[in-house]
Amino acid sequence: MSFSVANLFKVKEIRNKILITLGLLIVYRIGFWIPLPGVNQAKIVDQLDGEGGGLGRLFGMMNVLTGGNLQSATLFSLGVMPYISASIIFSLLSKAVPSLEKIAKEGASGQKKINQMTRLATVFICLVQSWFVIFGVLGNDANDILHAGVREWFGIYCVIVMIALTAGTMFIMWLGEQITEHGVGNGISLIIMAGIISSLYPSISQYFSFGFGREEWQKLLMFMAAWGVVVVAVVYMTKAQRRIPIQQAKHTRGRRVYGGQRLFLPFKVNQAGVMPIIFGSTLLLIPTMIGSAVPGLGFLSDTFGNQTGFWYVTTFSALIFFFSFFWTSMMFQPAEIANNLREGGSFVPGIRPGKPTADYLEATMLRITLVGALFLSVVSVIPAFFGGGSGSQMDQVLLYFMSGTSILIVVSVALDMVEKINALLVMRNYEGFMTEHGSQGGQQSGSGSTGWGRRSPTGGATS
Repeated sequence: MSFSVANLFKVKEIRNKILITLGLLIVYRIGFWIPLPGVNQAKIVDQLDGEGGGLGRLFGMMNVLTGGNLQSATLFSLGVMPYISASIIFSLLSKAVPSLEKIAKEGASGQKKINQMTRLATVFICLVQSWFVIFGVLGNDANDILHAGVREWFGIYCVIVMIALTAGTMFIMWLGEQITEHGVGNGISLIIMAGIISSLYPSISQYFSFGFGREEWQKLLMFMAAWGVVVVAVVYMTKAQRRIPIQQAKHTRGRRVYGGQRLFLPFKVNQAGVMPIIFGSTLLLIPTMIGSAVPGLGFLSDTFGNQTGFWYVTTFSALIFFFSFFWTSMMFQPAEIANNLREGGSFVPGIRPGKPTADYLEATMLRITLVGALFLSVVSVIPAFFGGGSGSQMDQVLLYFMSGTSILIVVSVALDMVEKINALLVMRNYEGFMTEHGSQGGQQSGSGSTGWGRRSPTGGATS
């Protein structure tokens, strides 16, 4: 492994990509040290260090999904959630709206137009979310977070803060694009992972600061055991594939026979990746944000902001199942795969080409999507069984950092980054960063020949 790691820095191109990625991630973290004007940092920390009310639960869940840090009230507090939401919206609209689908099929120019629409939608979503932050958190008289002099010019202050938070998110989006273009891996995914990992030391140090009795040690040991099982399960399910055999037809050219090879068409068991979790969590954040911002609707925040509650667990699981099938149906095109196989002279043994092959592929994908959705649901609700009913700050540390959602995001992004680095090394005739046994070459060639792989907005979540 040490020799493989050394290979990363032997090639100037790979070394530059790694250094650029690390440098841009450092710039991203610097933004969390630039506070918003007029905010009393001590007050907001004291309120969020309380008994984990709806406000703290809302911030904690949003931080896991965005890599942001709303409780710090800094320039990058919104994270990349507005951009992710806009990307998801246009990914779905480009499949459902004929006019957008036509633009998406125009190639590079069409994708450029879609990206421009996504950026404009990101600005709008940033303004809406910043409004909820201002009037639901900062501008709440009961919170008393703003300095006294700020309230005299509250209208101008709101405009300044909304512009500042929007500019911060747009800058993060630009950093992610630069990482994707000049660095290693998908920039937005790496930014989310960096935000989650950055809370490792503060979360652990805060956890140990509460002191330990017999009950706390038992809870910690149970959680660490469950955390280890979840990590192993996430890695296994992320790499798990349903390999459909593909037989190439033989072609005779003169005295030589071409083709006739047996390849595999790999379908990931967790085809949708983390997208169903992001979909479901985003929808569940809406009633929580409304409950925090609108007087008289606080029950929404208490109901859907409590990750250990019955209604949250039930609704979240149902949304994960729904969006798993919905996302897979939108991104997986069995008829297109069947046509590509037929045009390439390949077929599934025992299945006639054309529509029978498409029906077989669709039925197979439905079965493995059910398994993937069940896996995502179990991983996502595991923290509810270890959070306890106290809602204490110690439990919130377990829920918001070591949750199954954050583990799934970090592991998925890390595996995707390792695969990209491994591909760069193989291109340079070096041994891969992580050697994998088996007929990987045949699987990859089989996947590439069909042309069915698609990228998700967070990158690496689907293939």
